[in-house]
Amino acid sequence: MSKYIIRRLLLVIPTVFLVSLVVFISVRLMPGDIVDLLLSEQGSVSVTAHREQIEELLGLNVPAYVQYFRWMGGIFLQGNLGQSLRSADTVTTLVLNRLPVTLELGALALLMSMLAGIPIGIYSSIRQDSVGDYVGRSIAILAISVPHFWLGIMVMLYPSIYWGWSPPIEYVPLTEDPIANIKMMLIPAAILAMILAGQVMRMTRTMMLEVLRQDYVRTAYSKGLRERTVIIRHAVKNAMIPVITLIGISLPFLIGGSLVIEQIFALPGIGRLMLSSLEGRDYTTVSGVNFVIAIFVVIFNVIIDISYSWLDPRIRNT
Repeated sequence: MSKYIIRRLLLVIPTVFLVSLVVFISVRLMPGDIVDLLLSEQGSVSVTAHREQIEELLGLNVPAYVQYFRWMGGIFLQGNLGQSLRSADTVTTLVLNRLPVTLELGALALLMSMLAGIPIGIYSSIRQDSVGDYVGRSIAILAISVPHFWLGIMVMLYPSIYWGWSPPIEYVPLTEDPIANIKMMLIPAAILAMILAGQVMRMTRTMMLEVLRQDYVRTAYSKGLRERTVIIRHAVKNAMIPVITLIGISLPFLIGGSLVIEQIFALPGIGRLMLSSLEGRDYTTVSGVNFVIAIFVVIFNVIIDISYSWLDPRIRNT
């Protein structure tokens, strides 16, 4: 098992390098230039001398590969994501101020999707073709079909029109008032969790039906074990590997979806930071935010890979 874990951890190094390279290049391929944008905001004519001064001040007067190695050197040698091109704060400061909001939103959405999707999927599989199974499958299809951004807009719009109520949009930090914070985060997290919950439910049901038809499950029933014991001890654990894989694959969706949800519900997370930085062509901030998101996705998927060895003993010896 230790060799399996070491191999997975070693794969993180080239993955992080490739991610950083893709992030750096893709940001600079965006149409528009921050220097032109700054000159237009100042009402200046794009004079060559003035442009050169701004490029030198922002560190853009050197080749792209030099900028890349400076950026990576700052990350790995100093733990610094760089200096924002449009703010006096460093990118590290901006990300650390916004990251807890996005992490809380994503964690709540992930928890809700698992708490809803896995039990319903298990119930639908052991009560196949029953009324409860049809209801659960219908709910899952509905959750997958409804776009979360449309539902978020409807939740903000219709209650305010017909009942004079709308979800709170003034953010309260968790450290200041946990109850008010949770009240504000529950609705956005539930909307973000809907699609993943539907996918988890369908995957859980499919895998449980496959596992329940295996010989060792029939043998457990023939020995007189109770249904609850067979389901929990023998079936669920073996059915969870594809479900956990689905959850790991869906993590980028949760982060990408949070970008839209944060904008709708006025949550000051890294999603809104990303949008404002893209609008202002703040290359350093966009690169830093993308890099942090990629690191979280990589780490989470490593944890998912390691969890396989606990769920399936055969993987421990590979």
